[in-house]
Amino acid sequence: MRNMKSFIRFVKNIAKKNPQRIVFPESSDDRVIMAVARILKEKTALPILLGNKDEIRNKAKILNLKIDYDKLTIIDHLTSEKRKEYARLYYDMRKDKGIDEKTALEKMKDPDYFGTMMVYTDEADAMITGATHPTNISIRPAFEIIKTKEKFHKVSGLFFLVLEKRLLLFADTAVVIDPSSDELADIAIDTAETAKRFHLEPRIAMLSFSTHGSASHPSVEKVKEATAMVKHRRPDLIIEGEMQVDAALVPDVCKRKFPDSKLTGNANILIFPDLNSGNIGYKLVERLAKAKAVGPILQGLKKVVNKLSRGCSWRDIVDLSAFTSCEAQETIYKHAKKFKA
Repeated sequence: MRNMKSFIRFVKNIAKKNPQRIVFPESSDDRVIMAVARILKEKTALPILLGNKDEIRNKAKILNLKIDYDKLTIIDHLTSEKRKEYARLYYDMRKDKGIDEKTALEKMKDPDYFGTMMVYTDEADAMITGATHPTNISIRPAFEIIKTKEKFHKVSGLFFLVLEKRLLLFADTAVVIDPSSDELADIAIDTAETAKRFHLEPRIAMLSFSTHGSASHPSVEKVKEATAMVKHRRPDLIIEGEMQVDAALVPDVCKRKFPDSKLTGNANILIFPDLNSGNIGYKLVERLAKAKAVGPILQGLKKVVNKLSRGCSWRDIVDLSAFTSCEAQETIYKHAKKFKA
C-alpha cells in the first residue's frame, strides 16, 4: 500500500492548479502569519489577512519571514469602507433577531464577522479561523450569515487522519455534541460526499461499543437507526453498523464479530455516536499513532468555512488551506485523477 502522506501532496497539487482566495481573520497569531508565508511559497491558495498592515509586516519581520507582499492581500477591517456595507447586509438579515444598526456596525469590528461577510458576498472563496477561539465562538458568524444548506441541517466537522499506510475520515469531531439518529445519518451522508469530493470511495462504519447486536442500550439503538436511515436514503453507499472500531478496521476481527459485513474490516470513514468519542478518538490517533490530522473540515454550510483546532501548528494551517482551496474550486477538482489508496 502506498504511503498515505502522498494524499496530502495529491491535494496540494490540485490546489495549485486553481488556488482560491482564503481569508484568515486571525492575523495576530504567529502561526497564521507563518502559515501564510508558506502558503504563498507553495501557491496552494491566495491568502487574505485581516488586520493592520504595519502590525502584520512588523510581526513577519520579528518572525524572520520573507513574504512577497505583492501576492498577499491585507485588509484592515477596522478602517475598510466595506465595514459599513457589510453592517447593512448583516442588519438586514438579523434585524428580526433583535440586531439594530449600531450593533451590526459593531459586529463588523470582529474579524470573524468581517471575514464571513467576505465569503458571503463572494469577495473571498473561503475562510479559515479558530486558532485562537473555541469552536462555538469562531464559527458562530458562519451559522448566522452563511447558514446551512437546508433549514434543519446540522453542521458537522471531520478530520482526515493520515497514517503511514491508512487514510481515515473521522466525524463528527467538532460540532454536534449528542446527535440524534437522524442527525447521525446526515453526518454519515455528508462525510461520504466529502470523501467523494476528495476522490475517495466511502466505506462507512457507524461506531458503537456494540457490534451487530452484541449489546442493547439506547445509544446502540440510535446508531442502528441511523445506519438504517442511511441505507434507505442512500442505497448506493457502503455502510455498516452498529460496530466496534476493531471490527471496522481489522479484517480478522470483522470476520469473527461481523462475518456478513460488506466493510470486511476496511472502513475508511468512522462515524462516532457523539462528540465526546469523536473528539477524543481523533486526538488519540493524532498524538499516539503520530497521524497527520487535517481539519476540521466543516460540512453542511452553503459556503466554505473551515475551523482550526486551537492546538494546531502552523503546518496544520498550511495543510488545511490546501484542502480548503480544493473545496472551493470544485470545477477543476472534479476532473482530477482519483487518489488510489
